[in-house]
Amino acid sequence: MPSTSPAREPLTPPSAPPAPVKALGVAAMVVTVVLWASAFVGIRAVGPFFSPGSLTLGRLTIAAVALAFVVVPQLLRSRLLPKGREWLPILAYGVMWFGGYNVALNAAEHILDAGTSALLINVNPILVAIMAGMFLKEGFPRWLLIGSTVAFAGVALIAAGSGQPRTPGESSTADLAGVGLCLLAAVLAAVSVIIQKPVVRKFPAAQATWFGIVVGALCCLPFAGQLASEVQAAPVQATLGLVYLGVFPTAIAFTTWAYALSLVDAGKLAATTYLVPGTTVLISWLLLGEIPTAWGLVGGLVCLAGVGLTRRRTRTDRAPERPLEEGGARPLRR
Repeated sequence: MPSTSPAREPLTPPSAPPAPVKALGVAAMVVTVVLWASAFVGIRAVGPFFSPGSLTLGRLTIAAVALAFVVVPQLLRSRLLPKGREWLPILAYGVMWFGGYNVALNAAEHILDAGTSALLINVNPILVAIMAGMFLKEGFPRWLLIGSTVAFAGVALIAAGSGQPRTPGESSTADLAGVGLCLLAAVLAAVSVIIQKPVVRKFPAAQATWFGIVVGALCCLPFAGQLASEVQAAPVQATLGLVYLGVFPTAIAFTTWAYALSLVDAGKLAATTYLVPGTTVLISWLLLGEIPTAWGLVGGLVCLAGVGLTRRRTRTDRAPERPLEEGGARPLRR
């Protein structure tokens, strides 16, 4: 006699993100990595003609104008503007990331080569992962702590190499100052990523980016006179380089980053920037003929090994939960 009990619903695995969305997120991350890597080289190339503050103001102003062509029509249609306390995180990452980070990085690249600067900034993903676990509840995997320790050892090697004179009579103080500026930039960027995550849940990526760029540009207005005089004195190639930095690594890359951040956990997304230093070293070698010091290369490899370890998962993380068998009992693990 057939059973009259109701048929069981087939167990289905958790739904995965739609394939088009996942593909767009991956594409956004790739664009961000390549353009951010090129920014290190671009800053180094135009650095002799622009001081850190004026370079930041010029880059942000160009980015704000370029992105306005996309954002302003959106705002006119949607009338979606931050209100009240919603401005607080935007002001925070606008000041720290678009303002402070860029000034610190520009100053550092007056001292250090592009590849070494990118390697030092690469401590940023570890800081993001740690803070994401604390504030965004993304967890603290054991390998995150192990990898963080290894990566910080790599940063220490880079710092030690920068503290050694490369030629007899060369001062090491300036290099150490460059290391400090890069680490300051990394901290400012990491804190900003955590602050930006809730914003991209409420506002489109382009708008969240544009608001921050405008805030950063307003903070850098004291450098306006310096920028005007330096643009007049700079060759055309340097001015074009400044335009490139504003449009591509700033307006476009920060928007693709914000878009990817709206789809991916902050800690996991930050891991993609592990590819930036190697890409920067390659571009810098091809275009500027710059190669990091031996200590910088060794330290960079140690740092990359450390951040690679942070991506490992424990056995419990890897093993998916097995579905309940007929009768509701969970099978014994053999």
